[in-house]
Amino acid sequence: MSIKVIAFDADDTLWVNEPYFRRAEEAFYGLLNEYLQQHALERELLKTEIANLQLYGYGIKGFILSMIETAITVTNRTVNIEIIENILALGRQMLDEPVVLLEGVEDVLNALKGRYRLVVATKGDLLDQERKLRKSGLAHYFHHIEIMSEKDEANYRKLIRHLDIQPDELLMVGNSLKSDIMPVLNMGGWAIHVPYHITWAHEVIEDKIDNERFQSITNIREILGQL
Repeated sequence: MSIKVIAFDADDTLWVNEPYFRRAEEAFYGLLNEYLQQHALERELLKTEIANLQLYGYGIKGFILSMIETAITVTNRTVNIEIIENILALGRQMLDEPVVLLEGVEDVLNALKGRYRLVVATKGDLLDQERKLRKSGLAHYFHHIEIMSEKDEANYRKLIRHLDIQPDELLMVGNSLKSDIMPVLNMGGWAIHVPYHITWAHEVIEDKIDNERFQSITNIREILGQL
């Protein structure tokens, strides 16, 4: 492999993220259980979130706006103001959550720094991702931080142009096959999938990947044995 740059996804690759969304969702369903059963609320919220991605992008703020919109919809515009206040409180709580590193992350970054240029390639709300990176204590490991509006092939190509490398000189490490793995493989890069035990439904794909530049591991420490 001719790898010069290793890019890491952030949420659920470097640190815990999705469980905070799941916990907020459960609280949201409890707030609206007199209007709709949970499975129907789940479908309605996901539909609203996906429809709003082009407007709000990814992250907590867009998530909270989508919950408020869903509450308005399922209550036929009769939602109690206290429910809206509780939804806003859920958002503030999420923004104040600690940044908990996943097992082995700092060991891997310590081992790789100096051997490769290390990059964070993530998506989401700019302020929130900057906050999490600052609270994580990991920023000093990285040569470059890229916060994308969408993790697609076009944006990965912009990243490699910025880094002045060829596609086959990039290795992407992440937990999402849809966002972290497929776009990089499609442009000729390398990718390592580190699954996380919780995945947002919008990030799930059913396709099996058969590509010599792809590997799947169970713990991020296994990367060191692949390089």
